[in-house]
Amino acid sequence: MQKLTLLIAVLILASCSQEKKKDPIVVNYPVTNKVDTIDTYFGTEVKDPYRWLEDDRSAETEAWVKTQNATTFGYLDKIPFREDLRNRLEKLWNYEKLGSPFKEGDYTYYYKNNGLQNQYVVYRQKEGEEAEVFLDPNTFSEDGTTSLMGLSFTKDGSKAAYLISEGGSDWRKGIVIDTNTMEVVEDTLVDIKFSGISWKGNDGFFYSSYDKPKGSELSAKTDQHKLYYHKLGTPQSEDEVIFGGIPEEKHRYVGSNVSEDERYLFISAATSTSGNKLFLKDLSQSDSPLVTILGDTDSDTYVIDNTGSKLFLVTNRNAPNKKIVVVDASNPLPEQWTDLIPETENVLTAGTGGGYFFTEYMVDAISKVLQYDYDGKLVREVNLPGVGSANGFGGKKEESEFYFSFTNYNTPGSSYKYNVQTGAYEQYWKPEIDFDPEDYVSTQVFYSSKDGTKVPMIITHKKGVALDGKNPTILYGYGGFNISLTPSFSIVNAVWMEQGGIYAVPNLRGGGEYGKAWHIAGTKQQKQNVFDDFIAAAEYLIQNKYTSKEYLAIRGGSNGGLLVGAAMTQRPDLMQVALPAVGVLDMLRYHTFTAGAGWAYDYGTSEENEAMFQYLKGYSPVHNVRAGTEYPATLVTTGDHDDRVVPAHSFKFAAELQEKQAGNNPTLIRIETNAGHGAGTPVSKTIEQYADIFGFTLFNMGFEQLPNRAVLKEFKD
Repeated sequence: MQKLTLLIAVLILASCSQEKKKDPIVVNYPVTNKVDTIDTYFGTEVKDPYRWLEDDRSAETEAWVKTQNATTFGYLDKIPFREDLRNRLEKLWNYEKLGSPFKEGDYTYYYKNNGLQNQYVVYRQKEGEEAEVFLDPNTFSEDGTTSLMGLSFTKDGSKAAYLISEGGSDWRKGIVIDTNTMEVVEDTLVDIKFSGISWKGNDGFFYSSYDKPKGSELSAKTDQHKLYYHKLGTPQSEDEVIFGGIPEEKHRYVGSNVSEDERYLFISAATSTSGNKLFLKDLSQSDSPLVTILGDTDSDTYVIDNTGSKLFLVTNRNAPNKKIVVVDASNPLPEQWTDLIPETENVLTAGTGGGYFFTEYMVDAISKVLQYDYDGKLVREVNLPGVGSANGFGGKKEESEFYFSFTNYNTPGSSYKYNVQTGAYEQYWKPEIDFDPEDYVSTQVFYSSKDGTKVPMIITHKKGVALDGKNPTILYGYGGFNISLTPSFSIVNAVWMEQGGIYAVPNLRGGGEYGKAWHIAGTKQQKQNVFDDFIAAAEYLIQNKYTSKEYLAIRGGSNGGLLVGAAMTQRPDLMQVALPAVGVLDMLRYHTFTAGAGWAYDYGTSEENEAMFQYLKGYSPVHNVRAGTEYPATLVTTGDHDDRVVPAHSFKFAAELQEKQAGNNPTLIRIETNAGHGAGTPVSKTIEQYADIFGFTLFNMGFEQLPNRAVLKEFKD
């Protein structure tokens, strides 16, 4: 009888969950000073009254951040179920997470988090022995905001160099250790940015960075990347510049890798986020010249492996969906390239392991993996565990086994041990999580954008959800920089879906899901295609009664923050909530901060020509907030240490919204302190952020309590 009473109580609570809130929270916004700042572009004057917020070192900006956060958290504190969300996020997050193992020297290494640790811990284990902690980033700082952002071993595994980020910054420090004694063997290297570590034997390594900028290291322009060689036992000030630093030949992104046999150094040099030059240096010969493989930036090309002097390259040169070609290092120019694995109708991503190529193809954003030998002969198609995303197909050449992972929107990631000879695999690790994938379903649909282009979208939710237009829905998008959104599990999205929420992800133009042509169709003066694709996705969800305007939230980060800013200023009538995160929101000035000039391939710049200026001004979110318009409830999120997309973008956009918003929908900004663009954010901060984001979203959709009270009751008991 007691159980029956409890069930009735739960059902009554659930039936009340759709009631609309009665009284909105009144917000008294801080007054943001306006200063007469005017720029002139091709004879057109553009006001920039909040330019002063770009100065991240000023006392005025610091005071503005504090008052805005006080206002925002004052609002969030009044949301009645915010703490319930935080508790549920913490409970669901608290399960052991294990990365795929990899071998270095005599040890097998892996990343592990016991549940709620702020940062993953690196463990290692010798065969037949107990595992031991190798590196614990949770000890790097008291608040967990110093993170491990790179780890590279010498070929014999006797030394390692690792990179750390403090407060989420893209600037890194490098620390070198003896892996046998765990002693630090070098002074800490500083001011490393956008770089990996490529060892040359045991004596030193290559890394990349910029000169430290004059002015703010978080926002000042950095656009001359260089490749350095650090010899162990010498001070960093004596590190040799291997590539870059010539004023008349500026490269914003320079990277390197040493071949597995340690014979060659390969150098990639780019002026933008798409397209690169490619060079090689024969490390077996002292003072060998730098040899050009590719002298233009018309393609994305990299060396995937070599057998002696035979080089294998992945390229989209004359192959928008990419292919693998082969050439000899003695004459590696494109005219000498021979197709080994030709281009197909699907986009290629390639890896190597055990003496084989593994080609992953995206078929409508879903993984398909083929195994080839080094003669280009198909060995087999790998029969994946399901429909979703497979990652990690690759390992060292001499290994007969390696590990890959598999996930989708409703399946937590698991890892599998793969035998390269037989193609057989077995599950190595599966998470023990309080979430049952069988209760949820993902469906891929195709809808028409404004110009008739067919766009795919994956919609995930609980089974049996009624299509009545009343489901709280998050529409998430990116649409840029040739980046593909493939299905992957997220704890925060699982909590959202537990509440009866729908999570929808369209594969917008500007991404890489259908190759270079799909990317180009969402760049520069075709950028509006991306926004149209996103708006059409929202209209599809509403027309098919997955949701309605009153229950729709749009979300995206970085370039996706621009997407949200553009969509909400162009169609404020379409959604109830907007969640732009760390967004590129001032399109007239983005290229003047940090490495922003490198994004011009996708965006163009306001200085390029008048037509490009007018196009950017036409959709730049900061410049398209209109007085007297009722915008959706908006929670802008950023980090005060974001030196990728500087927080001034978000500051200025929030100030514009607060000045011009009509109606009662709140327009708030949540500024995470001692945090950057997102990578390395401590788990504790992430849980707090999403409790605030989801709490704000549901409250502004009209909920006074969590939609799924049955779940809430279960985890409270």
